[in-house]
Amino acid sequence: MVVQALRVDATHLDKVARLFDAYRGFYGQPSNLTQSREFIAERIARDESVIFLAEDATGDALGFVQLYPTFSSIDAHRTWLLSDLFTSPQARGRGVGTLLMNTAREFAVLSGAKGMVLETATDNLGAQRLYESLGYVRDGGYYTYCLDLKQG
Repeated sequence: MVVQALRVDATHLDKVARLFDAYRGFYGQPSNLTQSREFIAERIARDESVIFLAEDATGDALGFVQLYPTFSSIDAHRTWLLSDLFTSPQARGRGVGTLLMNTAREFAVLSGAKGMVLETATDNLGAQRLYESLGYVRDGGYYTYCLDLKQG
């Protein structure tokens, strides 16, 4: 059972890096624990993201959520991009994702944000069910465009 979701600092780097590497693998990237650790370490050191880690009673890492600050020019308010949510396979179906999503929401509210946005793969039906069960609404009014600046 999940005991807590806590805000990550440098002392949690190794736990989060392992989960982050598995998250990247879930999306088809090759495992590279060194790169994953360096990426998370840089986000923490530069205070560029907020990460929450779910742990069980023994301190085992079960999942994480990572938020990036952004702003809505239209609304003239801060918003948070919920960029990454991952639970370890053995933790799925145990409420870890819900705990992390609710922790992120509470943080966003406390920060005075107007809202949160996220994206997920069109075939990630489990995540879509979770998000919709927590009140997220699929945006039908906007398209997402990407420009790859590191092609080939």
